[in-house]
Amino acid sequence: MRASRFFVSTLKEAPSDAEIVSHKLMMRAGMIKRLGSGIYTYMPMGLRVIRKVENIVREEMNRSGAVELLMPVVQPAELWQETGRWQKYGDELMRVKDRHGRDFIIQPTSEEVVTDIARTELRSYRKLPVNFYHIQTKFRDERRPRFGLMRGREFTMKDAYSFDRDVDGLKKSYQNMYDAYIRIFNRFGLQFRPVAADNGAIGGTASHEFHVIAATGEDAIVYCPTSDYAANMEAAEALQGDVSRAAPTQALTKTATPGKAKCEAVAELLNIPLNTTLKSIVLTVETAATKSAPASKQVWLLMLRGDHVLNEIKANKIPGLAGYRFSTEEEIVEYFGTPPGYLGPINTKRPVIVVADRTVADMHDFVCGANEVDFHFTGANWGRDLPEPMVVDIRNVVEGDQSPDGKGVLAILRGIEIGHVFQLGTAYSEAMNATFLDENGKPQPLQMGCYGIGITRILGAAIEQNFDDKGIIWPTAIAPFEVVLCPMGYDRSEAVKAETDKLYEALQAAGVDVILDDRGERPGAMFADWELIGVPHRVVVGDRGLKEGQLEYQGRRDTEATSVPLSEMVDFVKARLNS
Repeated sequence: MRASRFFVSTLKEAPSDAEIVSHKLMMRAGMIKRLGSGIYTYMPMGLRVIRKVENIVREEMNRSGAVELLMPVVQPAELWQETGRWQKYGDELMRVKDRHGRDFIIQPTSEEVVTDIARTELRSYRKLPVNFYHIQTKFRDERRPRFGLMRGREFTMKDAYSFDRDVDGLKKSYQNMYDAYIRIFNRFGLQFRPVAADNGAIGGTASHEFHVIAATGEDAIVYCPTSDYAANMEAAEALQGDVSRAAPTQALTKTATPGKAKCEAVAELLNIPLNTTLKSIVLTVETAATKSAPASKQVWLLMLRGDHVLNEIKANKIPGLAGYRFSTEEEIVEYFGTPPGYLGPINTKRPVIVVADRTVADMHDFVCGANEVDFHFTGANWGRDLPEPMVVDIRNVVEGDQSPDGKGVLAILRGIEIGHVFQLGTAYSEAMNATFLDENGKPQPLQMGCYGIGITRILGAAIEQNFDDKGIIWPTAIAPFEVVLCPMGYDRSEAVKAETDKLYEALQAAGVDVILDDRGERPGAMFADWELIGVPHRVVVGDRGLKEGQLEYQGRRDTEATSVPLSEMVDFVKARLNS
Protein backbone atom coordinates (compact mmCIF):
# COMPACT_ATOMS: atom_id res chain seq x y z
CA MET A 1 0.00 0.00 0.00
CA ARG A 2 1.19 3.48 -0.88
CA ALA A 3 0.16 6.27 1.46
CA SER A 4 -0.80 8.50 -1.48
CA ARG A 5 -3.44 5.92 -2.48
CA PHE A 6 -4.64 5.27 1.06
CA PHE A 7 -6.36 7.66 3.47
CA VAL A 8 -4.13 9.09 6.19
CA SER A 9 -5.79 11.77 8.30
CA THR A 10 -4.22 12.72 11.63
CA LEU A 11 -4.95 15.48 14.14
CA LYS A 12 -2.57 17.35 16.43
CA GLU A 13 -5.22 17.61 19.15
CA ALA A 14 -8.03 15.27 20.13
CA PRO A 15 -11.63 16.54 19.99
CA SER A 16 -12.90 17.91 23.29
CA ASP A 17 -15.36 15.05 23.78
CA ALA A 18 -12.61 12.41 23.71
CA GLU A 19 -12.05 11.12 27.25
CA ILE A 20 -9.62 8.26 27.85
CA VAL A 21 -6.28 7.67 26.10
CA SER A 22 -7.56 5.16 23.54
CA HIS A 23 -10.45 7.43 22.57
CA LYS A 24 -8.15 10.41 22.11
CA LEU A 25 -5.49 8.52 20.16
CA MET A 26 -7.93 6.75 17.86
CA MET A 27 -9.54 10.09 17.00
CA ARG A 28 -6.17 11.77 16.47
CA ALA A 29 -4.84 8.87 14.38
CA GLY A 30 -7.86 9.03 12.08
CA MET A 31 -9.10 5.55 12.97
CA ILE A 32 -12.64 6.44 13.99
CA LYS A 33 -14.98 9.36 13.39
CA ARG A 34 -17.91 10.16 15.67
CA LEU A 35 -21.31 10.10 13.99
CA GLY A 36 -23.56 10.27 17.05
CA SER A 37 -23.53 9.47 20.75
CA GLY A 38 -21.73 6.13 21.08
CA ILE A 39 -21.81 5.59 17.28
CA TYR A 40 -18.64 5.76 15.17
CA THR A 41 -17.57 5.35 11.56
CA TYR A 42 -14.56 3.06 11.28
CA MET A 43 -12.17 4.94 9.04
CA PRO A 44 -9.79 3.03 6.71
CA MET A 45 -6.89 2.97 9.17
CA GLY A 46 -9.04 1.69 12.01
CA LEU A 47 -10.88 -0.78 9.80
CA ARG A 48 -7.60 -2.45 8.90
CA VAL A 49 -7.03 -3.18 12.59
CA ILE A 50 -10.58 -4.51 12.96
CA ARG A 51 -10.14 -6.84 9.99
CA LYS A 52 -6.90 -8.22 11.43
CA VAL A 53 -8.60 -8.85 14.76
CA GLU A 54 -11.46 -10.58 12.94
CA ASN A 55 -9.08 -12.73 10.90
CA ILE A 56 -7.30 -14.04 13.99
CA VAL A 57 -10.60 -14.73 15.72
CA ARG A 58 -12.01 -16.46 12.63
CA GLU A 59 -8.91 -18.64 12.17
CA GLU A 60 -8.94 -19.84 15.76
CA MET A 61 -12.69 -20.38 15.83
CA ASN A 62 -12.45 -22.48 12.69
CA ARG A 63 -9.48 -24.34 14.16
CA SER A 64 -11.60 -25.13 17.23
CA GLY A 65 -14.25 -26.75 15.04
CA ALA A 66 -16.82 -23.95 15.25
CA VAL A 67 -18.97 -23.32 12.17
CA GLU A 68 -19.57 -19.78 10.91
CA LEU A 69 -22.98 -18.42 10.00
CA LEU A 70 -24.48 -14.95 10.06
CA MET A 71 -27.57 -14.04 12.08
CA PRO A 72 -29.56 -10.85 11.49
CA VAL A 73 -29.13 -7.59 13.35
CA VAL A 74 -32.90 -7.09 13.62
CA GLN A 75 -34.76 -9.84 15.47
CA PRO A 76 -38.51 -10.40 16.09
CA ALA A 77 -39.73 -9.66 19.59
CA GLU A 78 -41.52 -13.01 19.83
CA LEU A 79 -38.26 -14.89 20.40
CA TRP A 80 -37.26 -12.55 23.23
CA GLN A 81 -40.73 -12.82 24.73
CA GLU A 82 -40.34 -16.61 24.84
CA THR A 83 -37.32 -16.31 27.13
CA GLY A 84 -38.69 -13.38 29.11
CA ARG A 85 -35.78 -11.14 28.14
CA TRP A 86 -38.10 -8.76 26.28
CA GLN A 87 -39.03 -7.47 29.72
CA LYS A 88 -35.93 -8.43 31.75
CA TYR A 89 -33.15 -7.06 29.55
CA GLY A 90 -33.93 -3.47 30.45
CA ASP A 91 -33.52 -0.15 28.69
CA GLU A 92 -30.31 -1.18 26.89
CA LEU A 93 -32.47 -3.30 24.56
CA MET A 94 -33.36 -1.17 21.53
CA ARG A 95 -36.99 -1.96 20.71
CA VAL A 96 -38.41 -0.89 17.33
CA LYS A 97 -41.58 -1.40 15.28
CA ASP A 98 -41.91 -2.07 11.59
CA ARG A 99 -44.48 -0.42 9.30
CA HIS A 100 -47.07 -2.99 10.36
CA GLY A 101 -46.66 -2.18 14.04
CA ARG A 102 -44.87 -5.45 14.83
CA ASP A 103 -42.22 -5.40 17.56
CA PHE A 104 -38.55 -6.07 16.82
CA ILE A 105 -35.25 -5.53 18.61
CA ILE A 106 -31.83 -4.48 17.36
CA GLN A 107 -29.74 -7.32 18.68
CA PRO A 108 -27.33 -6.89 21.58
CA THR A 109 -26.70 -10.66 21.43
CA SER A 110 -28.19 -13.70 19.67
CA GLU A 111 -29.06 -16.45 22.17
CA GLU A 112 -32.71 -16.49 21.15
CA VAL A 113 -32.06 -16.60 17.41
CA VAL A 114 -29.47 -19.36 17.58
CA THR A 115 -31.67 -21.40 19.93
CA ASP A 116 -34.47 -21.06 17.41
CA ILE A 117 -32.10 -22.47 14.79
CA ALA A 118 -31.11 -25.31 17.10
CA ARG A 119 -34.67 -26.39 17.90
CA THR A 120 -35.47 -26.76 14.21
CA GLU A 121 -32.13 -28.11 12.92
CA LEU A 122 -30.61 -30.15 15.76
CA ARG A 123 -33.38 -32.66 16.29
CA SER A 124 -31.18 -35.75 16.77
CA TYR A 125 -28.25 -36.64 19.02
CA ARG A 126 -26.38 -37.56 15.81
CA LYS A 127 -26.05 -33.85 14.95
CA LEU A 128 -24.39 -33.02 18.27
CA PRO A 129 -22.15 -31.42 19.34
CA VAL A 130 -22.11 -28.29 17.19
CA ASN A 131 -20.84 -24.76 17.73
CA PHE A 132 -22.20 -21.91 15.59
CA TYR A 133 -20.51 -18.51 15.55
CA HIS A 134 -20.78 -15.22 13.72
CA ILE A 135 -19.08 -11.82 13.68
CA GLN A 136 -21.83 -9.25 13.58
CA THR A 137 -22.91 -5.72 14.52
CA LYS A 138 -24.49 -5.34 17.95
CA PHE A 139 -26.37 -2.46 19.54
CA ARG A 140 -26.89 -1.69 23.21
CA ASP A 141 -28.64 1.52 24.13
CA GLU A 142 -26.20 2.61 26.81
CA ARG A 143 -27.53 5.29 29.14
CA ARG A 144 -24.22 7.10 29.00
CA PRO A 145 -22.02 6.06 26.07
CA ARG A 146 -18.42 7.02 26.72
CA PHE A 147 -14.77 6.20 26.11
CA GLY A 148 -15.09 5.81 22.34
CA LEU A 149 -15.17 2.16 21.29
CA MET A 150 -14.79 1.01 24.89
CA ARG A 151 -18.42 1.70 25.78
CA GLY A 152 -20.20 2.67 22.60
CA ARG A 153 -23.73 1.78 21.58
CA GLU A 154 -22.97 0.15 18.24
CA PHE A 155 -20.08 -2.31 18.10
CA THR A 156 -18.88 -5.52 16.50
CA MET A 157 -18.79 -8.77 18.45
CA LYS A 158 -17.95 -12.37 17.78
CA ASP A 159 -20.50 -14.53 19.52
CA ALA A 160 -20.52 -18.33 19.43
CA TYR A 161 -23.02 -20.84 20.76
CA SER A 162 -22.36 -24.51 21.45
CA PHE A 163 -25.00 -27.22 21.69
CA ASP A 164 -24.40 -30.54 23.44
CA ARG A 165 -26.40 -33.54 24.56
CA ASP A 166 -25.30 -33.54 28.22
CA VAL A 167 -23.38 -31.61 30.86
CA ASP A 168 -20.14 -33.49 30.21
CA GLY A 169 -20.34 -32.50 26.56
CA LEU A 170 -21.02 -28.89 27.52
CA LYS A 171 -17.95 -28.86 29.75
CA LYS A 172 -15.81 -30.16 26.88
CA SER A 173 -17.18 -27.51 24.50
CA TYR A 174 -16.61 -24.85 27.14
CA GLN A 175 -13.00 -25.94 27.65
CA ASN A 176 -12.50 -26.02 23.89
CA MET A 177 -13.62 -22.40 23.65
CA TYR A 178 -11.60 -21.39 26.71
CA ASP A 179 -8.48 -22.84 25.05
CA ALA A 180 -9.31 -21.11 21.75
CA TYR A 181 -9.60 -17.79 23.57
CA ILE A 182 -6.19 -18.27 25.14
CA ARG A 183 -4.74 -18.80 21.65
CA ILE A 184 -6.60 -15.78 20.26
CA PHE A 185 -5.45 -13.34 22.90
CA ASN A 186 -1.90 -14.66 22.79
CA ARG A 187 -1.87 -14.06 19.03
CA PHE A 188 -3.07 -10.51 19.57
CA GLY A 189 0.12 -9.89 21.54
CA LEU A 190 -1.73 -8.52 24.56
CA GLN A 191 -1.11 -9.04 28.26
CA PHE A 192 -4.34 -10.59 29.51
CA ARG A 193 -5.79 -12.75 32.24
CA PRO A 194 -8.82 -15.07 32.36
CA VAL A 195 -10.86 -14.73 35.55
CA ALA A 196 -13.88 -16.48 37.07
CA ALA A 197 -16.96 -14.30 36.65
CA ASP A 198 -20.64 -13.85 37.39
CA ASN A 199 -23.06 -14.78 34.60
CA GLY A 200 -25.13 -11.61 34.94
CA ALA A 201 -28.02 -11.00 32.52
CA ILE A 202 -26.96 -13.85 30.21
CA GLY A 203 -27.79 -16.47 32.85
CA GLY A 204 -26.35 -19.95 33.26
CA THR A 205 -24.09 -21.83 35.65
CA ALA A 206 -20.42 -20.90 35.12
CA SER A 207 -18.37 -18.31 33.26
CA HIS A 208 -14.96 -16.75 32.77
CA GLU A 209 -14.04 -13.27 31.61
CA PHE A 210 -10.89 -12.42 29.67
CA HIS A 211 -9.34 -9.09 30.64
CA VAL A 212 -6.59 -7.04 29.05
CA ILE A 213 -4.45 -5.72 31.88
CA ALA A 214 -4.45 -1.90 31.86
CA ALA A 215 -4.14 0.73 34.56
CA THR A 216 -7.16 2.54 33.12
CA GLY A 217 -9.37 -0.56 33.15
CA GLU A 218 -12.92 -0.21 34.45
CA ASP A 219 -12.94 -3.63 36.10
CA ALA A 220 -11.12 -4.82 39.21
CA ILE A 221 -9.43 -8.19 38.75
CA VAL A 222 -8.77 -10.18 41.89
CA TYR A 223 -5.94 -12.71 41.78
CA CYS A 224 -3.49 -14.61 43.94
CA PRO A 225 0.15 -13.98 42.94
CA THR A 226 1.21 -17.35 44.37
CA SER A 227 -1.47 -19.49 42.68
CA ASP A 228 -3.69 -19.66 39.59
CA TYR A 229 -6.75 -18.17 41.34
CA ALA A 230 -8.33 -15.22 39.52
CA ALA A 231 -11.83 -13.73 39.49
CA ASN A 232 -13.51 -10.45 38.80
CA MET A 233 -14.62 -8.39 41.78
CA GLU A 234 -18.24 -9.45 41.38
CA ALA A 235 -17.40 -13.16 41.68
CA ALA A 236 -14.41 -13.15 44.06
CA GLU A 237 -15.27 -14.91 47.30
CA ALA A 238 -14.43 -13.17 50.59
CA LEU A 239 -13.58 -15.83 53.14
CA GLN A 240 -14.34 -15.69 56.83
CA GLY A 241 -11.37 -14.51 58.88
CA ASP A 242 -8.96 -16.85 60.61
CA VAL A 243 -9.79 -15.40 64.03
CA SER A 244 -13.01 -16.65 65.63
CA ARG A 245 -15.31 -14.25 67.46
CA ALA A 246 -13.98 -13.21 70.86
CA ALA A 247 -16.13 -12.95 73.99
CA PRO A 248 -17.67 -9.56 74.86
CA THR A 249 -15.49 -7.27 76.99
CA GLN A 250 -17.63 -4.10 76.90
CA ALA A 251 -21.13 -3.24 78.04
CA LEU A 252 -23.67 -2.16 75.45
CA THR A 253 -23.71 1.63 75.72
CA LYS A 254 -25.77 4.22 73.91
CA THR A 255 -23.18 6.85 72.97
CA ALA A 256 -23.73 10.37 71.65
CA THR A 257 -22.29 10.94 68.18
CA PRO A 258 -23.73 14.35 67.23
CA GLY A 259 -23.67 14.98 63.49
CA LYS A 260 -21.59 11.85 62.78
CA ALA A 261 -23.61 9.92 60.20
CA LYS A 262 -20.70 8.13 58.47
CA CYS A 263 -18.64 5.28 59.89
CA GLU A 264 -15.44 7.23 59.23
CA ALA A 265 -16.71 10.22 61.22
CA VAL A 266 -17.90 7.99 64.11
CA ALA A 267 -14.54 6.19 64.25
CA GLU A 268 -12.69 9.51 64.31
CA LEU A 269 -14.93 10.92 67.05
CA LEU A 270 -14.63 7.84 69.26
CA ASN A 271 -10.94 7.38 68.42
CA ILE A 272 -11.44 3.77 67.37
CA PRO A 273 -10.40 1.78 64.27
CA LEU A 274 -12.83 2.00 61.34
CA ASN A 275 -12.95 -1.80 61.21
CA THR A 276 -14.74 -1.91 64.59
CA THR A 277 -17.77 -0.06 63.18
CA LEU A 278 -20.73 -1.51 61.27
CA LYS A 279 -22.16 -0.06 58.08
CA SER A 280 -25.92 -0.44 57.52
CA ILE A 281 -27.42 -0.89 54.06
CA VAL A 282 -31.20 -1.11 53.74
CA LEU A 283 -32.84 -2.95 50.83
CA THR A 284 -36.46 -3.53 49.90
CA VAL A 285 -38.01 -6.46 48.05
CA GLU A 286 -41.53 -6.03 46.72
CA THR A 287 -43.75 -8.73 45.22
CA ALA A 288 -46.79 -7.97 43.11
CA ALA A 289 -50.19 -9.33 43.99
CA THR A 290 -51.23 -12.66 42.47
CA LYS A 291 -54.45 -14.65 42.50
CA SER A 292 -53.21 -16.63 45.48
CA ALA A 293 -51.34 -13.94 47.44
CA PRO A 294 -51.53 -10.19 48.08
CA ALA A 295 -48.74 -7.77 47.29
CA SER A 296 -45.97 -7.74 49.88
CA LYS A 297 -42.93 -5.76 50.93
CA GLN A 298 -39.95 -6.96 52.94
CA VAL A 299 -37.13 -4.76 54.26
CA TRP A 300 -33.64 -6.19 54.73
CA LEU A 301 -30.73 -4.77 56.73
CA LEU A 302 -27.30 -5.74 55.41
CA MET A 303 -24.40 -5.25 57.81
CA LEU A 304 -20.84 -4.64 56.61
CA ARG A 305 -17.67 -3.68 58.41
CA GLY A 306 -17.14 0.07 58.20
CA ASP A 307 -14.14 -0.27 55.89
CA HIS A 308 -15.80 -2.72 53.49
CA VAL A 309 -17.98 -2.22 50.39
CA LEU A 310 -21.20 -4.04 49.46
CA ASN A 311 -21.02 -6.42 46.50
CA GLU A 312 -24.43 -5.92 44.89
CA ILE A 313 -24.14 -9.04 42.73
CA LYS A 314 -23.61 -11.22 45.80
CA ALA A 315 -26.50 -9.52 47.59
CA ASN A 316 -28.82 -10.27 44.67
CA LYS A 317 -28.06 -13.99 45.04
CA ILE A 318 -29.27 -14.21 48.65
CA PRO A 319 -32.49 -16.26 48.67
CA GLY A 320 -35.35 -13.79 48.87
CA LEU A 321 -33.29 -10.76 47.80
CA ALA A 322 -33.39 -11.23 44.02
CA GLY A 323 -34.68 -8.10 42.36
CA TYR A 324 -34.08 -5.90 45.40
CA ARG A 325 -33.89 -2.13 45.33
CA PHE A 326 -32.34 0.33 47.76
CA SER A 327 -34.94 1.47 50.25
CA THR A 328 -36.36 4.98 50.16
CA GLU A 329 -35.81 7.38 53.05
CA GLU A 330 -39.52 7.13 53.86
CA GLU A 331 -39.25 3.35 54.16
CA ILE A 332 -36.15 3.65 56.32
CA VAL A 333 -37.90 6.02 58.74
CA GLU A 334 -40.92 3.70 58.79
CA TYR A 335 -38.88 0.63 59.72
CA PHE A 336 -36.07 2.14 61.79
CA GLY A 337 -37.59 5.32 63.21
CA THR A 338 -34.71 7.47 62.03
CA PRO A 339 -33.30 8.75 58.74
CA PRO A 340 -30.15 7.15 57.27
CA GLY A 341 -26.87 7.66 59.11
CA TYR A 342 -27.75 6.19 62.51
CA LEU A 343 -29.20 2.81 61.52
CA GLY A 344 -28.48 -0.47 63.23
CA PRO A 345 -29.88 -3.92 64.02
CA ILE A 346 -30.84 -3.15 67.64
CA ASN A 347 -34.35 -1.84 68.47
CA THR A 348 -35.67 -1.41 64.95
CA LYS A 349 -39.14 0.15 64.78
CA ARG A 350 -40.48 -2.69 62.64
CA PRO A 351 -39.09 -6.19 62.03
CA VAL A 352 -36.41 -6.46 59.35
CA ILE A 353 -34.30 -9.36 58.08
CA VAL A 354 -30.70 -8.89 59.24
CA VAL A 355 -27.87 -10.23 57.09
CA ALA A 356 -24.28 -9.97 58.31
CA ASP A 357 -21.22 -10.33 56.15
CA ARG A 358 -18.92 -13.16 57.18
CA THR A 359 -16.42 -10.68 58.60
CA VAL A 360 -19.16 -8.94 60.62
CA ALA A 361 -20.26 -12.27 62.10
CA ASP A 362 -16.78 -12.60 63.66
CA MET A 363 -16.87 -9.16 65.31
CA HIS A 364 -17.36 -8.39 68.98
CA ASP A 365 -17.70 -5.11 70.90
CA PHE A 366 -18.60 -3.37 67.65
CA VAL A 367 -20.18 0.04 67.05
CA CYS A 368 -23.48 0.36 65.18
CA GLY A 369 -26.26 2.90 64.77
CA ALA A 370 -28.76 3.21 67.67
CA ASN A 371 -31.72 4.02 65.39
CA GLU A 372 -31.81 7.49 66.88
CA VAL A 373 -30.36 10.65 65.37
CA ASP A 374 -26.95 11.57 66.86
CA PHE A 375 -26.51 8.25 68.70
CA HIS A 376 -24.66 4.96 68.17
CA PHE A 377 -24.29 1.85 70.30
CA THR A 378 -20.80 0.90 71.42
CA GLY A 379 -19.89 -2.47 72.87
CA ALA A 380 -22.53 -4.32 70.80
CA ASN A 381 -22.27 -8.11 70.54
CA TRP A 382 -24.10 -10.83 68.66
CA GLY A 383 -26.00 -13.25 70.81
CA ARG A 384 -25.91 -11.09 73.93
CA ASP A 385 -27.40 -7.84 72.60
CA LEU A 386 -29.15 -9.02 69.45
CA PRO A 387 -29.95 -12.33 67.76
CA GLU A 388 -27.40 -14.16 65.63
CA PRO A 389 -27.82 -12.93 62.04
CA MET A 390 -28.02 -14.69 58.72
CA VAL A 391 -24.35 -14.89 57.65
CA VAL A 392 -23.49 -14.48 53.95
CA ASP A 393 -20.53 -13.28 51.89
CA ILE A 394 -21.81 -9.89 50.69
CA ARG A 395 -18.70 -7.73 50.38
CA ASN A 396 -16.01 -6.92 47.87
CA VAL A 397 -12.69 -8.52 48.67
CA VAL A 398 -9.72 -6.29 49.51
CA GLU A 399 -6.00 -6.74 48.99
CA GLY A 400 -4.53 -9.02 51.63
CA ASP A 401 -7.64 -11.20 52.03
CA GLN A 402 -7.00 -14.93 52.03
CA SER A 403 -7.24 -16.51 48.59
CA PRO A 404 -10.22 -18.88 48.30
CA ASP A 405 -7.88 -21.64 47.10
CA GLY A 406 -5.87 -21.40 50.32
CA LYS A 407 -2.60 -20.73 48.50
CA GLY A 408 -1.81 -17.17 49.52
CA VAL A 409 -3.38 -13.74 49.79
CA LEU A 410 -5.26 -11.71 47.21
CA ALA A 411 -4.04 -8.80 45.11
CA ILE A 412 -6.06 -6.51 42.84
CA LEU A 413 -5.25 -4.97 39.46
CA ARG A 414 -7.28 -3.24 36.76
CA GLY A 415 -8.50 -4.84 33.57
CA ILE A 416 -10.64 -4.27 30.49
CA GLU A 417 -13.04 -7.08 29.64
CA ILE A 418 -12.70 -8.18 26.01
CA GLY A 419 -14.10 -11.71 26.11
CA HIS A 420 -16.53 -13.83 28.10
CA VAL A 421 -17.40 -17.54 28.02
CA PHE A 422 -20.53 -18.97 29.66
CA GLN A 423 -21.92 -22.37 30.49
CA LEU A 424 -25.58 -21.64 29.93
CA GLY A 425 -26.90 -25.14 30.46
CA THR A 426 -30.60 -25.43 29.59
CA ALA A 427 -31.66 -21.88 30.49
CA TYR A 428 -32.58 -21.02 26.90
CA SER A 429 -33.36 -24.47 25.53
CA GLU A 430 -35.99 -25.08 28.20
CA ALA A 431 -37.52 -21.61 27.79
CA MET A 432 -37.77 -22.14 24.01
CA ASN A 433 -38.44 -25.89 24.03
CA ALA A 434 -35.24 -26.67 22.12
CA THR A 435 -34.88 -30.45 22.43
CA PHE A 436 -33.24 -33.34 20.60
CA LEU A 437 -34.07 -37.02 20.48
CA ASP A 438 -31.57 -39.26 22.29
CA GLU A 439 -30.65 -42.87 21.36
CA ASN A 440 -33.90 -44.06 22.94
CA GLY A 441 -36.02 -41.62 20.97
CA LYS A 442 -36.76 -39.52 24.04
CA PRO A 443 -36.64 -35.70 23.88
CA GLN A 444 -33.92 -34.04 25.96
CA PRO A 445 -33.10 -30.33 26.38
CA LEU A 446 -30.01 -29.09 24.58
CA GLN A 447 -27.07 -28.10 26.78
CA MET A 448 -25.85 -24.73 25.61
CA GLY A 449 -22.71 -22.59 25.91
CA CYS A 450 -22.17 -18.97 24.87
CA TYR A 451 -18.85 -17.33 23.98
CA GLY A 452 -18.27 -13.66 23.12
CA ILE A 453 -15.35 -11.45 22.06
CA GLY A 454 -15.68 -7.69 21.69
CA ILE A 455 -14.00 -7.21 18.32
CA THR A 456 -14.05 -3.42 18.21
CA ARG A 457 -13.49 -3.13 21.97
CA ILE A 458 -10.15 -4.88 21.53
CA LEU A 459 -8.85 -1.82 19.69
CA GLY A 460 -9.46 0.41 22.69
CA ALA A 461 -8.14 -2.17 25.15
CA ALA A 462 -4.96 -2.74 23.12
CA ILE A 463 -4.25 1.00 23.03
CA GLU A 464 -4.90 1.44 26.75
CA GLN A 465 -2.18 -1.16 27.30
CA ASN A 466 0.19 0.04 24.57
CA PHE A 467 0.85 3.77 24.15
CA ASP A 468 3.35 6.49 24.96
CA ASP A 469 3.53 10.27 24.66
CA LYS A 470 3.94 9.98 20.88
CA GLY A 471 0.89 7.84 20.24
CA ILE A 472 -0.24 4.25 19.82
CA ILE A 473 2.09 1.23 19.93
CA TRP A 474 0.25 -1.58 18.17
CA PRO A 475 1.24 -5.21 18.68
CA THR A 476 2.45 -6.35 15.27
CA ALA A 477 -0.33 -8.91 14.78
CA ILE A 478 -3.12 -6.31 14.81
CA ALA A 479 -1.31 -3.18 13.60
CA PRO A 480 -2.88 -1.42 10.61
CA PHE A 481 0.43 -2.01 8.84
CA GLU A 482 3.39 -4.02 10.06
CA VAL A 483 6.07 -1.81 8.50
CA VAL A 484 6.20 1.74 7.23
CA LEU A 485 8.85 2.90 4.76
CA CYS A 486 9.81 6.53 5.29
CA PRO A 487 11.93 7.84 2.38
CA MET A 488 13.75 11.13 2.84
CA GLY A 489 13.05 13.18 -0.30
CA TYR A 490 11.15 10.51 -2.22
CA ASP A 491 9.98 13.16 -4.69
CA ARG A 492 13.43 14.76 -5.03
CA SER A 493 16.04 11.99 -5.04
CA GLU A 494 16.09 9.38 -7.81
CA ALA A 495 18.33 7.12 -5.71
CA VAL A 496 16.02 7.27 -2.70
CA LYS A 497 12.95 6.65 -4.87
CA ALA A 498 14.54 3.72 -6.69
CA GLU A 499 15.82 1.96 -3.57
CA THR A 500 12.58 2.60 -1.65
CA ASP A 501 10.47 1.15 -4.47
CA LYS A 502 12.77 -1.85 -4.69
CA LEU A 503 12.60 -2.47 -0.94
CA TYR A 504 8.84 -1.97 -0.98
CA GLU A 505 8.38 -4.62 -3.66
CA ALA A 506 10.77 -7.02 -1.90
CA LEU A 507 8.90 -6.70 1.40
CA GLN A 508 5.57 -7.23 -0.33
CA ALA A 509 6.93 -10.31 -2.06
CA ALA A 510 8.05 -11.61 1.35
CA GLY A 511 4.48 -11.29 2.62
CA VAL A 512 5.09 -8.21 4.80
CA ASP A 513 2.15 -5.83 5.28
CA VAL A 514 4.01 -2.64 4.37
CA ILE A 515 2.99 0.93 3.58
CA LEU A 516 5.24 3.32 1.68
CA ASP A 517 4.87 6.96 2.66
CA ASP A 518 5.22 8.63 -0.73
CA ARG A 519 3.32 11.81 0.23
CA GLY A 520 6.42 14.02 0.19
CA GLU A 521 5.98 15.08 3.83
CA ARG A 522 8.85 16.61 5.84
CA PRO A 523 10.66 13.97 7.96
CA GLY A 524 9.42 15.34 11.29
CA ALA A 525 5.78 15.40 10.20
CA MET A 526 6.06 11.99 8.55
CA PHE A 527 7.62 10.36 11.62
CA ALA A 528 5.06 12.00 13.91
CA ASP A 529 2.18 10.62 11.83
CA TRP A 530 3.39 7.02 11.95
CA GLU A 531 4.34 7.18 15.61
CA LEU A 532 0.83 8.48 16.37
CA ILE A 533 -0.77 5.78 14.20
CA GLY A 534 1.42 3.21 15.93
CA VAL A 535 2.97 1.18 13.10
CA PRO A 536 5.40 -1.05 15.02
CA HIS A 537 8.32 -1.12 12.56
CA ARG A 538 9.85 1.76 10.58
CA VAL A 539 12.53 1.79 7.89
CA VAL A 540 14.08 5.11 6.82
CA VAL A 541 15.71 5.45 3.39
CA GLY A 542 17.94 8.49 2.84
CA ASP A 543 20.70 9.66 0.48
CA ARG A 544 23.30 9.78 3.28
CA GLY A 545 22.70 6.20 4.33
CA LEU A 546 22.51 4.91 0.77
CA LYS A 547 25.98 6.29 0.05
CA GLU A 548 27.23 3.96 2.79
CA GLY A 549 24.94 1.11 1.78
CA GLN A 550 22.92 1.47 4.99
CA LEU A 551 19.28 1.94 5.96
CA GLU A 552 17.81 2.87 9.33
CA TYR A 553 15.45 0.56 11.21
CA GLN A 554 13.59 1.55 14.37
CA GLY A 555 10.96 -0.40 16.29
CA ARG A 556 8.14 1.64 17.76
CA ARG A 557 9.38 0.90 21.30
CA ASP A 558 13.07 1.42 20.45
CA THR A 559 14.77 4.52 21.79
CA GLU A 560 17.33 4.62 18.98
CA ALA A 561 17.54 3.60 15.34
CA THR A 562 19.68 0.70 14.10
CA SER A 563 21.79 0.83 10.93
CA VAL A 564 21.21 -2.20 8.72
CA PRO A 565 22.97 -2.98 5.42
CA LEU A 566 20.67 -2.34 2.48
CA SER A 567 21.08 -5.90 1.20
CA GLU A 568 20.08 -7.37 4.56
CA MET A 569 17.04 -5.23 5.40
CA VAL A 570 14.35 -7.62 4.13
CA ASP A 571 15.71 -10.51 6.17
CA PHE A 572 16.24 -8.20 9.16
CA VAL A 573 12.63 -7.00 9.07
CA LYS A 574 11.30 -10.54 8.67
CA ALA A 575 13.33 -11.64 11.69
CA ARG A 576 11.95 -8.76 13.76
CA LEU A 577 8.40 -9.58 12.72
CA ASN A 578 8.88 -13.19 13.76
CA SER A 579 10.61 -12.44 17.05
